[in-house]
Amino acid sequence: MEFRILIAFFSLTLVLAACTKEVKIDIPGFEEKVVIDGRIETGMPPIVLISKTQNIYSPTTLDAFLNSFQSGAIVTVSDGTTTVVLDEICSDNLPPGTEAMAAALFGIPEEELENYHLCAYSTFNPAIWGQVGKTYSLKVQLNGEIFLSSTQIVNPTPLDSVYWKQDPGANPGHGYSWAKLTDPPGFDAYLWQVKRINMVNGQTKDPNFKTTFSPVFNDEFFNGQSFDFSYENPFTWDDETVEDDDKGYYKQGDSVVIKFSKIDANVFDFLEKKYMQLGTAGNPFASPTTIPTNIQGGAIGVWAGYSPSFDTLYCVP
Repeated sequence: MEFRILIAFFSLTLVLAACTKEVKIDIPGFEEKVVIDGRIETGMPPIVLISKTQNIYSPTTLDAFLNSFQSGAIVTVSDGTTTVVLDEICSDNLPPGTEAMAAALFGIPEEELENYHLCAYSTFNPAIWGQVGKTYSLKVQLNGEIFLSSTQIVNPTPLDSVYWKQDPGANPGHGYSWAKLTDPPGFDAYLWQVKRINMVNGQTKDPNFKTTFSPVFNDEFFNGQSFDFSYENPFTWDDETVEDDDKGYYKQGDSVVIKFSKIDANVFDFLEKKYMQLGTAGNPFASPTTIPTNIQGGAIGVWAGYSPSFDTLYCVP
């Protein structure tokens, strides 16, 4: 009996071996591309970061990240009437008196600016700062290539109201930030950002605005309607001082600045796919996401216009 089983096993092995076929997978080689990350918002100067994509198999180091940024480009922004060539501004060599604005542009604390050599293209000429209703064209000339884009600063839609309330499933004194929005007719898309302004040693807790888990949405399902919605506290997820049961909530007594920005359709498409990819990173069952771009000429990235409105939320019942 054992001999028959052994013969059957070897017969099956031979059959499977005979069906084996060598499969060759052609993996495309790495193609370096220019990455443009540009923005302009109401009352603020344009800022454009230019870098190169990096090979996913190359070592990830701070030096490699810093070296990916590109210098020597000619970057022009126009609103159809005024055209300005942007200045190349580096964080470790700023004109006196511009540190606070540069810290906001680069998104790093003012006291750390000189520790990094981060270069961007911007201007302190207010003639080309963002204005509602205008369309801004971007032209980047780099190493003989030309990249073009345009974006609009659309009319803002402020929130009707903001409020905090205790969440039924949370510990006492913990809840989400809530808002009421009346959406106008037609296509509209929004970006939600927050920072806490509780005073700690005379400074705000969060010098820069931060996005929540899924911060962009459009009015596909509520066009022209009024509705209430909530968002979590994004600062708690990586805060080791916050208990697991309290993560995602604002505490009673918190003070929060809400930055609620309107964006055009192309910027929405880019940001929606970007945050979708960030939210599923590392998930082997997630569908692959192709992030669109509104840059013409072969570069990737986005040139984005924002029209924000601001509210202060005091987390009290």
